[in-house]
Amino acid sequence: MRILVIEDEARLAQTLAELLHRQGYTADISGDGLSGLDNAASDIYDLVVLDAMLPGMDGFTLLQRLRQEGHTVPVLMLTARSGVEDRVRGLDSGADYYLTKPFGTDELLARVRTAIRHTRTATGNSEIAQQGTYTVGDLTIDYNKHQVLVRGENAKLTLSEFRIVALLGKHAGRVMTYDSIIKELWGPRASGDNQILRVNMANIRRKIEKNPAEPEYLFTEVGVGYRMAESEN
Repeated sequence: MRILVIEDEARLAQTLAELLHRQGYTADISGDGLSGLDNAASDIYDLVVLDAMLPGMDGFTLLQRLRQEGHTVPVLMLTARSGVEDRVRGLDSGADYYLTKPFGTDELLARVRTAIRHTRTATGNSEIAQQGTYTVGDLTIDYNKHQVLVRGENAKLTLSEFRIVALLGKHAGRVMTYDSIIKELWGPRASGDNQILRVNMANIRRKIEKNPAEPEYLFTEVGVGYRMAESEN
């Protein structure tokens, strides 16, 4: 699996590349946004690790350009800023994952492994909304029957509630922003007001979680969006 590290801090970039090499990945380095875009657009990489602040072209712009040109390579964005606005901006620009500096090597490698798993199963993910099942713990999303089962029992979700869970299940392990969920389910012209989404999510949690205040399946990234727990299978 080939990984491109786009990072202008030479020492950090080299450290990341060596860490990835030790894990069995092939890792290349780009030190600025312009060369990073050219390399990322080559479509030879299975994952791009992208710093948000780069000379020549910042990571957000690079990512937007990459997605506008139709490249679907998974992107893990690194940011030194912990603010919600930057996380939302990164995800809305097309990032699949984000990590805030400073971070530990275990956390980084866990995100890389998740991204690589999704790369390997990308074909299946594109079909899962139409057929098959997704299971995590005691929860199963049955896409054929349009049902969510908890410990084998139908949770009796409404159509809107099922569509939300089905979408998050399709992208399990990834944070989906409020705006992306709304647009995906209710169209590009849908209102950016996420109150309806929040109400639906509260109802969903009451139906599928043992304790809605301590969810096992549907997690909130405060101010950003929601994430479905990832299956270990």
